[in-house]
Amino acid sequence: MSLAALLRGLRTSAGMTHKCDVATAYAGLGDANASVRVGDDTAAIADGDGYLLLAIEGLLEAFVRDEPWFAGYSAVMVNLSDVAAMGGRPIAVVDALWSASAERAIPIWEGMRAASTAYGVPIVGGHTNVRSEGDRLAVAVLGRAERLMTSFDARPGDELLYAVDLRGAYFEPYPFWNCSTNAPAERLRSDLALLPTLARNGDCTAAKDVSNAGLLGTLLMLLECSGIGAIVQLERLPIPPGVALERWLASFPSFGYILAVAPEASARVRRHFQLNGIACETIGTCDVGTRLTVTHADEREIFWDFATSPFTGATSSVAR
Repeated sequence: MSLAALLRGLRTSAGMTHKCDVATAYAGLGDANASVRVGDDTAAIADGDGYLLLAIEGLLEAFVRDEPWFAGYSAVMVNLSDVAAMGGRPIAVVDALWSASAERAIPIWEGMRAASTAYGVPIVGGHTNVRSEGDRLAVAVLGRAERLMTSFDARPGDELLYAVDLRGAYFEPYPFWNCSTNAPAERLRSDLALLPTLARNGDCTAAKDVSNAGLLGTLLMLLECSGIGAIVQLERLPIPPGVALERWLASFPSFGYILAVAPEASARVRRHFQLNGIACETIGTCDVGTRLTVTHADEREIFWDFATSPFTGATSSVAR
């Protein structure tokens, strides 16, 4: 498959188009959020000498219906990842669960409890309705950070690093790369703590966890908030053995982060993850401009140009 065809498929993927829908939320906020930057993985609220972090995730109704245990687990896990991407440590989980019966709610609860136990973050309350017409789930996590890693602070000249746990397998038939449910709890907690340690040390100020928009879609959100462009070299991506590039670019890993790092800190940051068994490689460079350019072997294509096509609508000029 040519690079142009590969990128064309990614642009029209469900994960990418769902992220474009975020623009409707930004339009509705107006200037009501003047004290908080909109576009990060969590809301970061200044509090004393640090920040409170608040993240929320709503699960697709079909996913909750078809995979109730894993939906419950994932709802907790993805919020913990969002808090970590901001340089934070999670404090507590709350949920809103609707189900058609108490029996149908059991596997959802079991999945949430499994993630809560594995990561050591308690579920402290929420809302429950077991007389609903269907099964729906939303989960929120509160965290705290001493120093932030944001979507707004990548700078031209920064190296783009991709830190990802390759010790997993796909949760078929979904594009989810699962390196969490079968991992030891001690490892999960240690790996997640790598992010706030990195923030506290000041080695990274801009980061984002890879979401259902895949690697390039997530990078677009980071670049749009920072008001810059970038060049990504796909041949440098860490990829699990036997996984095709096309599938990997559309994947949503349970541990995967894009980091914008000053060149002098790059080797130190890569080693920080690699010592925990996490693959971490430089995959590109931030630059001045409005384009995300992608290369592979001898091919070169523009994946996105913010000058002509905003992505989510969150920019460095959004109210803070």
